[in-house]
Amino acid sequence: MKYVHEYRDAAAARTLVKAIRSTVTQPWKIMEVCGGQTHAIVRFGLDQMLPGEITLLHGPGCPVCVTPLETLDKAIAIASRPEVIFCSFGDMLRVPGSHEDLFRVKSRGGDVRVVYSPLDALRIAQENPAREVVFLAVGFETTAPANAMAAYQARRLGIRNFSMLVSHVLVPPAIEAILSSASNQVNGFLAAGHVCTIMGIGEYKPLAERFRVPIVVTGFEPLDILQGILLCVQHLERRTFVVENQYARSVRAAGNQHAQQVILEIFEVVPRKWRGLGAIDRSGLALRQEYADFDAEKRFAVDQIAAEEPSECISGLILQGLKNPTECAAFGTLCTPETPLGATMVSAEGTCAAYYKYRR
Repeated sequence: MKYVHEYRDAAAARTLVKAIRSTVTQPWKIMEVCGGQTHAIVRFGLDQMLPGEITLLHGPGCPVCVTPLETLDKAIAIASRPEVIFCSFGDMLRVPGSHEDLFRVKSRGGDVRVVYSPLDALRIAQENPAREVVFLAVGFETTAPANAMAAYQARRLGIRNFSMLVSHVLVPPAIEAILSSASNQVNGFLAAGHVCTIMGIGEYKPLAERFRVPIVVTGFEPLDILQGILLCVQHLERRTFVVENQYARSVRAAGNQHAQQVILEIFEVVPRKWRGLGAIDRSGLALRQEYADFDAEKRFAVDQIAAEEPSECISGLILQGLKNPTECAAFGTLCTPETPLGATMVSAEGTCAAYYKYRR
């Protein structure tokens, strides 16, 4: 990527680490809430460069990883139907459900297709009017505008054979759930820059004030992350509990208001179950009543499917920052990218996948 070397400069990284060392005076635990940041931290060894007083905790920042097991079971049930063309981003196909994954459905003859945009799925619906086309709409606020636009276009164009299985989640309620937990260890947060590019930073300010934690909106390259850590440590040492924007080259305080308007027009805020965190009030998005005709859960009557996480997988503890992958007895043995027990080993942004690739 053009100019990316500017954000991976080794000398600049050492300067930032030196500044962190000269600032910190006591132990602090900082959590990043972005799978891209997690992979950069592990890939470039940023956590190993930091002074011993700083511990980085990996939070629920991977959208694939926090998609609950029952959503996968619903997707598998729908994709197994002969009249359905089931569309998804590629990283969801290998996430295990209770008994199988979408790749297994595809191998049995199910029409499961990888797309790169929900609008690709909408086009497939236009090209196949005799089939039901379903798009698996998951992710944080980052992907919500495009998914909302797909529903909007389907309604505007009268495409009746298109629907979406929606499992969108919102970051601020997850941060609130972590901070409210009796087992919380987090002193400060690195917030995901791409989410804040859409939503702005306003939702984080009440959390910083209420729970007395600094929150630094941070980018994804090594220098972004190290600078975010430095800013977070500075606030912790000064006891200033504010929201600061490290990622100003992308994030504006108000976010992308056009994208926010599209989200609000198509979706409404609802309770949502998170893999590893359980049910969190007002932490998800669902289609509004005006768009209920495009809700695949209702169209295919799978809304009653429920599932429990496998006991041998500790991905829930990993997503809460309470455990590292290497503390799991199954890591690298029973659980590998080829034979995953949980989503954190499957996803390109999963913590277990990062440790398997870079830390074995």
